[in-house]
Amino acid sequence: MSGGKSRKVVIIGGGLSGLSAAFYVRKFYKEAGVQPVITILEKERTLGGKIETLHKEGFVIEKGPDSYLARKSEMTDLAKELELDHDLVTTNPNAKKTYILQRGKLHPMPAGLVLGIPTELRPFLSSGLVSFSGKMRALMDYVLPARRSEEDESLGDLIERRLGTEVLENMTEPLLAGIYAGDMRKISLQSTFPQFGEIERQYGSLIRGMRTGRKPQETHTGTKKSAFLTFRQGLQSLVHALIHELHDVDLRTQAPVFAIHDRVAETAVYAPGSEARSRYEVELEGGELLSADEIYITVPNFAAAELLRPHVNVAALEAVNYVSVANVVMAFSGKEMDGNFDGSGFLVPRKENRNITACTWTSAKWLHTSPEGNVLLRCYVGRSGDEQNAMLPDEALEELVRKDLREVMGVTAKPLFTEITRLPKSMPQYPVGHPGNIAGLRQDLAALLPGVHVFGAGYDGIGMPDCIKYAKLTAKAAAENL
Repeated sequence: MSGGKSRKVVIIGGGLSGLSAAFYVRKFYKEAGVQPVITILEKERTLGGKIETLHKEGFVIEKGPDSYLARKSEMTDLAKELELDHDLVTTNPNAKKTYILQRGKLHPMPAGLVLGIPTELRPFLSSGLVSFSGKMRALMDYVLPARRSEEDESLGDLIERRLGTEVLENMTEPLLAGIYAGDMRKISLQSTFPQFGEIERQYGSLIRGMRTGRKPQETHTGTKKSAFLTFRQGLQSLVHALIHELHDVDLRTQAPVFAIHDRVAETAVYAPGSEARSRYEVELEGGELLSADEIYITVPNFAAAELLRPHVNVAALEAVNYVSVANVVMAFSGKEMDGNFDGSGFLVPRKENRNITACTWTSAKWLHTSPEGNVLLRCYVGRSGDEQNAMLPDEALEELVRKDLREVMGVTAKPLFTEITRLPKSMPQYPVGHPGNIAGLRQDLAALLPGVHVFGAGYDGIGMPDCIKYAKLTAKAAAENL
């Protein structure tokens, strides 16, 4: 490659989006005959963003995300490219059941429920989660006129309009709180589940559409056993494999970025053909300047807004609020636990007024995470409009979580140990109109700052496969434009 053209690429943010971007920039630019000179700038001490795995006393503990959706194949594809797919594990097939808390009691989620939309009527109609009148209201979905507009609305508005308030509050909201920690009546449908809008327009009913057009679970890419996948040694193995692969990339930690300078805007003497100088300079907080032909910005929207504000309208970035959450993981001796862990855990609707939003029975759901005879529970704290507990001191936070476990599950045992992870401003909330807002921002960037790209959890999807997907798409499109 030494005879090829070289191109200086600076990636701001060393989380999964930034590392994946470096991986695919290397791949696609080289295929296009261009040698990329890549620098990743990460303000924290470590790379990998929210992904962090702890190995402790034989337990495998995820301090950030714990798994990904198998049907979103980008993460599995990347694992294969890194020769890590042999380490993928599925959920325990005997722990398929999920419970939802209703008036202090755990009710199994009815079979065939997809985000509160029943695809099998008998289990839904016999469920204790929704009253008789609530079920009758949900079945009105078959006859209510469909909304034909393709304009964005909130996810909560769609579910409530079609299936009623009870289904929204008792089923959909707790299911989605675990993914977005959000307020369903404010989150954009087009940014989260645009297929539901399409189903309503096509079939005139969500239930009819989901029962008619829904692909069965088994057609999820990659596995017949499991909707979710993770790695036997933890998700951090993917981060370590990426870092190992990027041996020729300048990986800088504790390197916060202060500003982006555009020589075209700042000087009249810049000539795009001049080989000696790149168009952009990235200024670090210490004052160091790095030349860049292209810049990939993968930091949260509020941080990206500060860097882009001098150059473009950043209203689309400022419209995305971020919610703070915490994970509280507790390890127990199995001898002291008499609970029947026959599922993957339980979800807590907002109206239950609990401290936790969900609890994963990790040792039952993922058999590799705990030594034989022990129990690992992972509780989630914090959601939109209810974030204060996530930031409490350790002792106070642990006591609130233990109180809920005692009252909901009868857990009185003292944990062997507790691991608390606070994730301040970590969960992006896509407002109604978000896809159009971000498309407008990207158009402005293409016109005013060509070669500056934005993507990551706050833009096109918060799952890890989404972060990888848009890193890959962005790198591929940039390579094709070289």
